[in-house]
Amino acid sequence: MIRIKALHIIVVLVLAALLGGCNGKAEHKAEPEENLKAKNMLSGIWVDADEETVVFRIKGDTIYYPDSTSQPVEFKIIEDTMVLLGNNLSKYPIVKQDVHIFQFKNQNNDIVKLVKSEDPNDTLQFVRHRPIVLNQGKVIKSDTVVWFAETKYHSYVQVNPTTYKVYRSFYNAEGMEIENIYYDNIIHISIFKGAQKLFSKDFTKSDFAEAVPENMLRQSILSDIVLMSLKDDGFHYQTQLAIPDSPSSFLVELVVSYEGKTSLQVLK
Repeated sequence: MIRIKALHIIVVLVLAALLGGCNGKAEHKAEPEENLKAKNMLSGIWVDADEETVVFRIKGDTIYYPDSTSQPVEFKIIEDTMVLLGNNLSKYPIVKQDVHIFQFKNQNNDIVKLVKSEDPNDTLQFVRHRPIVLNQGKVIKSDTVVWFAETKYHSYVQVNPTTYKVYRSFYNAEGMEIENIYYDNIIHISIFKGAQKLFSKDFTKSDFAEAVPENMLRQSILSDIVLMSLKDDGFHYQTQLAIPDSPSSFLVELVVSYEGKTSLQVLK
């Protein structure tokens, strides 16, 4: 009797497992395929139907913009949506499309109306070797000699450009999200007491992650570190993390103690 019950339990468990597997397969949805026909129809230069200004050029899998600072972006047509695969994923529902007309909704839910260009001169707006990457591209040095408690100190700060990319996203006149690329900086600080080195470090913007919101840190550049004062607890520097082409910036007070320890505080 016990053996029969055990066999019954095993059968029930096997059936449950099989049913669970079937349900799992039934719930799995295949990813929608790309609409290559709609994508191929977009090949060419598109202009604003009202303003008659060039908006973008599509060639293959890529959208190119007429200004030299906006980065090209890969795109797909999934069902009835244009999907831009930039640093951020952007989706634009397609309202109407044929060989010479393309209409879609932007981020503000406004309908962008484009027509395909028939002017060969419009191709001249896309003649360039590669997009411009914006950066000051130069080393900036600052040497400061200061006295505190009858002791002479020397603070040395050097801003070094790097090849670390920072993506800055914004919306163009058509309400499409586009990106510029900038290069970040590494800033070196050395502090001396006479010939004795008290502190030496290369700072990147990640060193200020605890004081700056993540979404702002991601789009910002470590712009500058400036010595403001000496106090009993050490050297007080003002650190600026700025979002390029924007009035937005974040100021962080960096304190380096006389023992070489660092601390951060947000400046208001």
